[in-house]
Amino acid sequence: MTSIDKIEPAAPRAAVNVTGNLLTAELAETLKLAVPLALTQLGQIAMMTTDLAFIGRLGSDTVAAAALAHTVFFVSFTFGMGLVSAVSPLAAQAFGARDPRVMRRALRVGLWAALFIALPLMALPFHGETVLLALGQAPAAAHLAQQYLFGLVWGILPALWFIALRGFMSAVNRPEPVLWITLAAIPANALLVYLLLYGKWGMPQLGLFGAGLATTLVNSAMFLAGAWFAARRHPFRKYHVFSRIWRIDWPLMGKLVAVGAPISLSFLLEYGMFGAAGLLMGLISTTALAAHQIALQIAAILFMVPFGISMAATVRVGHAVGRRDPGALRRAGYVAIALSAAFMSIMTLAVILARFEIAAIFLGEATDTTAQLTATLLLIGATFFIADGVQTTMAGALRGMNDTRVPLLFATISYWLVGFAAAYVLAFQTALGAIGVWIGLSLGTAVYAVLLILRFRRLTSRLPI
Repeated sequence: MTSIDKIEPAAPRAAVNVTGNLLTAELAETLKLAVPLALTQLGQIAMMTTDLAFIGRLGSDTVAAAALAHTVFFVSFTFGMGLVSAVSPLAAQAFGARDPRVMRRALRVGLWAALFIALPLMALPFHGETVLLALGQAPAAAHLAQQYLFGLVWGILPALWFIALRGFMSAVNRPEPVLWITLAAIPANALLVYLLLYGKWGMPQLGLFGAGLATTLVNSAMFLAGAWFAARRHPFRKYHVFSRIWRIDWPLMGKLVAVGAPISLSFLLEYGMFGAAGLLMGLISTTALAAHQIALQIAAILFMVPFGISMAATVRVGHAVGRRDPGALRRAGYVAIALSAAFMSIMTLAVILARFEIAAIFLGEATDTTAQLTATLLLIGATFFIADGVQTTMAGALRGMNDTRVPLLFATISYWLVGFAAAYVLAFQTALGAIGVWIGLSLGTAVYAVLLILRFRRLTSRLPI
């Protein structure tokens, strides 16, 4: 055996070791960002779940009204959320390119964009009852939903501003302040909802309006705390994000809109499908709507972790784009998607095993008809939990590359031509009813996940190794 023969086996091993080290390093960096972001998202959903748990004690009719209110509110709010989410890739790319000037301007135009869009977005929640009646919902439920919306609507602007701050802080690899603020907000929100919903400790009993108002007050406090961190604390204060804030960078604003508007429409199509599913449930029965809302809340809780991973993927991919590093870009996307799929696989098994106990948490006795249907929907929903985690993570990676228009087309096809159409047909043209709606949701989500993976693979295959 020659000396060359002795050396050749070592070369692949070295390559494997280098690749393994790079993947390990990428996993560590992704987790460093994703863990606080995911915990922040869980904190956000914890506040919503607390609201639902308190409201649930008032009966299934009130839960159904809250479900309708959330449908109207999120159809409106998610459009602004998508637009402001563009702060993250723009700031991350500037961070990778070592351009602090563009970083601070990305946040500023995000804050201005939130202000410009907030007032038009408030119109739909203010007329929620009219919209729900036009869609065939019960008058009593529509009226109760409007009371909730009157309290929620004022929190749109501070919530959008907080999202912009979160995107900027994540881009500089420091998402922890947003997590601290959110953790502090959870008990504050629970206390305010308890006091204003039930009228405890001498506070007025405001019912659903009080629950919505409590959320608005908490959103406002969260933004103020985030603004203080951005202006006063290291490392954010060195960027001087609020100096000359009245000066708008219009070219960068145009870029933010170009990137963010398709994100908004994609979010709208996604949440719109789930919202439309809620309307279908309302046409089936109040029991179906209440069970759908609780099962969807569990799905939303699980979704928050891959959504946090998705935001980390946006930042990591954005950094690689700014550095012009194709290898790092690919690693960031694939590591994030593997992490998300692994987490959702574990959670899917947990939901299947604990579905009856989960239903009982919200509705008390697990033999109740609503609780039984909730458990059934959770069992069916387990089929799309993994796909849901994959699609949001892959979408985040594509956003880091400013690729948002083609995913918008995919969302249209997947969520509406496949998902909603299947949900409607299975619910009303077969005997499946509420179960058919959730089968449709599963199909649409799975198609979207596959299309996004193929898109990321196609774009990254064009890059040099």
